Amino acid sequence: MTRSGDPVLSIRNLDVRTTADVPKTILRGVDLDIAPGETLCVVGESGSGKSVTSLAVMGLLPPRSLALHGGSIRLLGEEIAHAGAARLRSLRATRMAMIFQEPMTALNPVIAVGPQIEEVLKAHSDLGAAARRARVREMMEKVHLPDVDRVYGAFPHQLSGGQRQRIMIAMALIMQPQLLIADEPTTALDVTTQRQILSLIDELRREQGTAVLFITHDMGVVADIADRVVVMRAGAPVETGPVMQILEQPQADYTRELLRAVPALAPRPARPERDPQVVLEAIDLTKRYAEKRMFRPARVTVAAEEVSFRLKRGRTLGIVGESGSGKSTVARCVMRLVDPTSGSVRVNGHDISELGRSALRPHRRRIQMVFQDPNRSLNPRIPVIDSIIEGPLNFGVPKADAVTRAYELLELVGLPSDAGKRHPHEFSGGQRQRIAIARALAMDPEIIVADEAVSALDVSVQAQVLKLLSDIQERLGVAILFITHDLRVAAQICDDIVVMRKGCIVEEGAAGSVLSQPTQAYTRALFEAAPGRHWDFPNFRPLTAMPASGAASA
Repeated sequence: MTRSGDPVLSIRNLDVRTTADVPKTILRGVDLDIAPGETLCVVGESGSGKSVTSLAVMGLLPPRSLALHGGSIRLLGEEIAHAGAARLRSLRATRMAMIFQEPMTALNPVIAVGPQIEEVLKAHSDLGAAARRARVREMMEKVHLPDVDRVYGAFPHQLSGGQRQRIMIAMALIMQPQLLIADEPTTALDVTTQRQILSLIDELRREQGTAVLFITHDMGVVADIADRVVVMRAGAPVETGPVMQILEQPQADYTRELLRAVPALAPRPARPERDPQVVLEAIDLTKRYAEKRMFRPARVTVAAEEVSFRLKRGRTLGIVGESGSGKSTVARCVMRLVDPTSGSVRVNGHDISELGRSALRPHRRRIQMVFQDPNRSLNPRIPVIDSIIEGPLNFGVPKADAVTRAYELLELVGLPSDAGKRHPHEFSGGQRQRIAIARALAMDPEIIVADEAVSALDVSVQAQVLKLLSDIQERLGVAILFITHDLRVAAQICDDIVVMRKGCIVEEGAAGSVLSQPTQAYTRALFEAAPGRHWDFPNFRPLTAMPASGAASA
């Protein structure tokens, strides 16, 4: 798609460095233009400089750590690279706005979302209170929020992830800025919600002529929404061009590597069953939450309802579905992080669903969990070697033996020998996830529960972690219960699939069957919502004809 008119945003030779005594270059030689109504996607691995570029444009570089060292940033023809704080505050929301990846960090948890959006109008318009409220409600309807009156008075924690992201979009667009910067706004969302958000951004772009700078590591999203693409590596652009050119005829080796790392939607070839032993079984697993209410009966929420499955040694069972489908609830019940309301969980034939703390302890070694965010499971204050040996020490393993085994595991997950002496913050996100896997393996488990363990990783790191899990499974015979909303990931790692919706299993079977010939409308809808479903990324070709615009379908 081509757009006419002068660029809304023009960046030339952008240079950002750290403020340390010996400065380190974070961005160098960044050039890009975005025309009115155009979507420019900036892609690359974590640490490539994508988000720093957006923060530089918004004037939000952390002053104690990063500083603009050179280059030009022109917004609607105005040079803003060295604009003062007051001018930048004026430009935010009125001329440019930003949507962040995690709305919970951007929204005030103690103020209702409606009044939070109103604050933007209060600061940047002359509208009276009644007009502001009317305008906010209008914008909430425009971003397709349900039950606007209820949502207006709701607090962020009372809304779903997709609803919170819609609130952020409403807040960003309430003043109709000419430039919208979206920094990984759909990374943590399930495919259905993700498609809704992408369609919404595209709809508003078309209606208002907004220029969109979209930062992402998801090449499926790029295929669906981009007009043009900038590929970044180590703080510098390596390739720029129209989306079709980048996807079909990538010129840079790095771009080709990124595309080859995108998992295919087609399931991997079925693996033969080597061991018939069932190591994990859920039987009619049910979890209900009762919300106590003053002077009214408790409100009961059914998170999981009569969920049953079997996992054999050395196999991977995937549980897929939208957010709120009950996937993580099942994982936590299996781990006994929460107690099931009814039903049973059997580990090697032993029912652990009603065991007390002391009786449960021996079974803890057999089943370990890898969380989505390793920062929450690794102690930031101690070296990683101490985190890895913590579990074995608690079970009476001599420290010398535990340390020796820990270093063997660090080597197994592909980390250098000195990694054990460093702290979690010294590693990338992918490396921290490898440490979390090593920590789980230190207990010599028979089962690993991976809850969205790769959803926040860029495609190349994601591919590395998936291969690591596959290699570990091949070598150690570990069974994996893999929780994910990403069908591409499920297709590449799972032997069997369980599809959940609203706490219930709606479809199950061999991965090759469920993912290639789904029988249920819900499963088919999940596939239809998968971004970039029409593309064979590793082979640089479309699977079917793509719309000429490359815009997200509604």
